[in-house]
Amino acid sequence: MIRIIIILFIYVEVFFTSCNKNPDISLNTEIVSFDLDSILTRGRLIAVTDFNSTNYFIYRGEPMGFHYELLTAFADHLGVDLELITENRPEHAFDFLNSGKADLLALSLTINSTRKSEVLFTVPIYETRQVLVQRKPRHWRYMKADELNRNLIRNQLDMAHKTIFVQEASSHSERLKSLAAEIGDSINIIEVPYEGEQLIQNVARGEIEYAVVDENIAKVNSTYYPDIDIKTPVSFPQNIGWGIRKENSGMLLKELNSWLSAYKKTDSFAILYAKDFKNKRSSRIIKSDYYALNTGKISQWDDLIKSASSEINWDWRLLASLIYQESRFKPNVKSWAGAYGLMQIMPVTGKSLGIDITSSPSNNIKAGTIYLNQLHSIFDHRIKDEHERIKFILASYNAGPGHILDAMRLADKYGMDPQVWDGNVAVWLKKKSDPRYYNDTVVKNGYFGGTE
Repeated sequence: MIRIIIILFIYVEVFFTSCNKNPDISLNTEIVSFDLDSILTRGRLIAVTDFNSTNYFIYRGEPMGFHYELLTAFADHLGVDLELITENRPEHAFDFLNSGKADLLALSLTINSTRKSEVLFTVPIYETRQVLVQRKPRHWRYMKADELNRNLIRNQLDMAHKTIFVQEASSHSERLKSLAAEIGDSINIIEVPYEGEQLIQNVARGEIEYAVVDENIAKVNSTYYPDIDIKTPVSFPQNIGWGIRKENSGMLLKELNSWLSAYKKTDSFAILYAKDFKNKRSSRIIKSDYYALNTGKISQWDDLIKSASSEINWDWRLLASLIYQESRFKPNVKSWAGAYGLMQIMPVTGKSLGIDITSSPSNNIKAGTIYLNQLHSIFDHRIKDEHERIKFILASYNAGPGHILDAMRLADKYGMDPQVWDGNVAVWLKKKSDPRYYNDTVVKNGYFGGTE
């Protein structure tokens, strides 16, 4: 089946700039009935994760991160594709799950009683603590340990009357409220729509005095920001897990728990955890020009991609994600069928366009974008919805427009929507490997290998 993977990039704004709090999620108030059997039938696992330097990120064009790689392993175990929704705001991530738009939350979710009332949790994946992030005093490198500690908050009682920033709708806010009750005094808790890494950055830059984040995230970032202190705990160790919808997800939870329990005992899991949470590699990635969250750069071809995308009025990141899927940003890669270069253009296509696709990455991208524009012309009047049209264009880029038009005709003939990709035309494209359908009278382009 054609896999359409559109990477959703999170825009990271500077502190105190505007943030859209009302994404178009279209909540479903009815009980969602969609368990493991439905996921296997669909052939795709849809997960929500967040975009940061440990959980999921793009580095030199490659998707990486602890939750991303763990999700990939689980999807491989199920034998299905993985589709990611990136959402850095917990309340919206929960909305995606409960509305039925996602199957699971692959976030660093603290397992607590409040959240247990909202979702089913997997077995714990790892544990961490919440810690206070504060700036070290000037000239701290010349101070002895006891002098340094006197200039920092080391006793939780000293957090009284302090203004402490946390991510909104996070367990950190709940923990600080409990701590305020425990110490019998007030703490000024400010909830903001920024996740832990951004708050650490704000503390390091002197924009805020204090923040509370998870210790594993703090440790990774402390190697990049040596002037911050993260040694003061705010909580006991807490379990971290993934979240599953409470209704009709028993089979998925059982399978996921069984797989996680076994996978956590493997060397692969130990290596993955160490790589993302204990290795200085993570801080080197944050500093890199190709760490997308900080720099916005995806690959060395960004300038070419931006220029070409402007010619066809595409978001350059969408074009970049297509190029990644086609070639992993490798300019000289050649497929078994002869497709060449960054955009995997067939020689006959390049020849028809009058472009030597092997002469340079620039010409290869030029040929690819001209072809995309031709595909747009084919579907512009056929698919009214712009977002749906993009899916048809991307599928046609991979399979050829003839097969997609065949699948549209089959969908229309057999009572499905020919203008909707997921669950409709995509289903009939897959059926074009079946002689009952590729010999149908409405089919003009014959057999198509539905797993391509």
